Amino acid sequence: MDTNTPTHPSVPTDATYVPGRVGIFGLGLIGGSFAKALHAEGREVYGWNRTQATLELAKIECLDGSLDDEIIPTCELLVLAGYPKVSVEWLRRIAKLISPGAIVIDVVGIKRSICRDCFELAQDMPWYFVGCHPMAGTHFSGFAYTRADMFCGAPMVVVPPQNMDDFLRLDVLERLKQLLEPCGFGSYTLSTAPQHDEVISFTSQLAHVVSNAYVKSPTARVHAGFSAGSYKDLTRVAQLNARMWSELFLENGDYLSNEIGILIDNLQQYKDAIDEGDAERLESLLADGDRCKREIDGQ
Repeated sequence: MDTNTPTHPSVPTDATYVPGRVGIFGLGLIGGSFAKALHAEGREVYGWNRTQATLELAKIECLDGSLDDEIIPTCELLVLAGYPKVSVEWLRRIAKLISPGAIVIDVVGIKRSICRDCFELAQDMPWYFVGCHPMAGTHFSGFAYTRADMFCGAPMVVVPPQNMDDFLRLDVLERLKQLLEPCGFGSYTLSTAPQHDEVISFTSQLAHVVSNAYVKSPTARVHAGFSAGSYKDLTRVAQLNARMWSELFLENGDYLSNEIGILIDNLQQYKDAIDEGDAERLESLLADGDRCKREIDGQ
């Protein structure tokens, strides 16, 4: 095992990881795309996946080997890319194996619950946890749809580590950016876990709920020949991993329920205007939505 020579204040003298080596827990769409992006730039990447067939395929395409208890202490970066609860359970099991100075991140779509548990776990450990959410993906899931360029130009939301001085926190974040450089993220946005979950309930989760509910109309079954861009845009994320999104929705239920309530109230106004034949009211509602969109886009 190589002995790391500290080049950052965040790297203790007893760090034993191999610089730049990455371990990824979960090789689905996001975890697998991390593996491909890092591997393509010559990084050593090790992975774990519940399905052995997927792991063996990943070994052929983008892994240097399996992420086991012997490899974990040699990783400078560990990526939690499984479902939220499973990721926390795995981190709790291997916490004492992680090398001093190593960085652990998650890539889960909600932040409060996983950051709460992982920050608490890291508090008495010599390694660092950083909450992360890459704002990229597709409506497909699984390793078969992974891409090395999945994150090129995409934003990365970061929830910084807690209970440390500003200088050390900045050093950890700078080292993380260097480790993730092969992924090609376009920007890094710092956030708190509650702020992330509140905004993401609107920008991502609500869109999935609306799309998934929209295709339940009986009319959807006869759309062929009558649909174009609007239908495609609104239904793109109706296809989803039901188990994963259920866990994410319930973990963020307070914020998501509030957004659904706002949408229902707004839709009711349109419905009332249409049912009452109130052209003036309907035109006002439509014009107001148009104005909101233009303001949001800076037009």
